[in-house]
Amino acid sequence: MKIKSPLLTKFAAWLLVRGIQALYLTVRRTEVAIDDDTNPCRPNVKGRYLFCTWHDTIVMPLFHGPQIATAGMVSGHTDGSFLAYAMEFLNIKPVRGSSGKRGVKALKEAITVVQDYHITITPDGPRGPRRIMKDGIVFLAAKSGRPIVPLAYRVSRYWKISGKWTDLVIPKPFSKVTAFLDEPIYVPEKVGREELDAITQEIQQRLDQMYRLAEGESADVAWPIDVPKTFRAEAHTQDARRAA
Repeated sequence: MKIKSPLLTKFAAWLLVRGIQALYLTVRRTEVAIDDDTNPCRPNVKGRYLFCTWHDTIVMPLFHGPQIATAGMVSGHTDGSFLAYAMEFLNIKPVRGSSGKRGVKALKEAITVVQDYHITITPDGPRGPRRIMKDGIVFLAAKSGRPIVPLAYRVSRYWKISGKWTDLVIPKPFSKVTAFLDEPIYVPEKVGREELDAITQEIQQRLDQMYRLAEGESADVAWPIDVPKTFRAEAHTQDARRAA
């Protein structure tokens, strides 16, 4: 049942946030990062990043650690209001929009916001297909100059709530959550369609392997993830020129 009243929606979001915060007081949390500067839980990181993880693990980036200069992309549909309220209670700046409704306006806002904030995006949202990349985050990286950091979570014990197109993973009390942060992926400012597709596919492969490692589905996946890099050196040079 959908809640139509904005006031009731906001109150329900507040209740959920406080409940999960209480649960997270019992959860052990750790991070495994190739580059410590990409760890959003650290207070003195130098850069700002676009974090990329699957929609079914959206609870973890919301509650894993202190939200230091963090924003998040939220669907522009009515369904996104609940999540936007929850993010505000967590000191996360919501950027409303998606691949559909308000998408262009949201992209312009995100380009501005990412200069001062990290942004976390679930590239298979808001309506799936489950764990299939869309290229919006790659386009945002090209236009903003900020690198993409693939992000995966290992949860030792959890509940799984089934939804219309994906599940929602919630850690159980006294479980352990480990965040894996891959190396930053830089995207050239003047990215062509072929490059855009290639980088999108690379991130898809990286996230697939990272979650296979995190979820223990394969013994042949090692950390760091070994996926061929796409246009990395060229992109890094391009980013350095823009930062100068």
